[in-house]
Amino acid sequence: MVKDFKTNSLRDEIKPIILFPAKMHYNKTAVKLHSANVLQTQKAIQQQWEKFFPENVYAGFFIDEVIENFYQQETQMALLYKLFAGLAIFISCLGLYGLISFMAVQKTKEVGIRKVLGASVSSIVYLFSKEFTLLIGIAFIIAAPVAWYFMNEWLQNFVFRTNIGIGVFITAILTSMFVAFIAVGYKAIRAAVANPVKSLRTE
Repeated sequence: MVKDFKTNSLRDEIKPIILFPAKMHYNKTAVKLHSANVLQTQKAIQQQWEKFFPENVYAGFFIDEVIENFYQQETQMALLYKLFAGLAIFISCLGLYGLISFMAVQKTKEVGIRKVLGASVSSIVYLFSKEFTLLIGIAFIIAAPVAWYFMNEWLQNFVFRTNIGIGVFITAILTSMFVAFIAVGYKAIRAAVANPVKSLRTE
């Protein structure tokens, strides 16, 4: 008796298998290799195979390549998701930068007055940041349930699957905030450190 082990994709249940000796039908052997000198080891294995089984063609392969082929579709889809996600983030950053630029122009006089009254740079940056932070929060509240639903539906295709934890969404919102701050931080800080005299004269 041996414990259950997978011979197929995680989409499928463990299939029944019978293990029994049949020396007349031996045509495969499994060899555990060290990561060093893999090519030389492969050549040595091939020489031994051809020595003892000259009538059978040697066709060596790695088991991790077989497992990778189980999930070739997921690998291709993951690449597409990464490309489209990167494009969406880039467009979003452009939109945020345009928004903060517009806000900086609209609030030029307000920022100047606040600085004259003693407002700190951090408070000015917060003035600009709170609005796009609110927008990101609203977008996250809308997107998180949708993302969870589609991710959960996709995981239903697998018999053996993981659960979607809250950590995924916490990481997503923190990353979104960080990327957004990079996109708008420069413009917000520049507006915050501007000379209030010039800001008031431009109005």
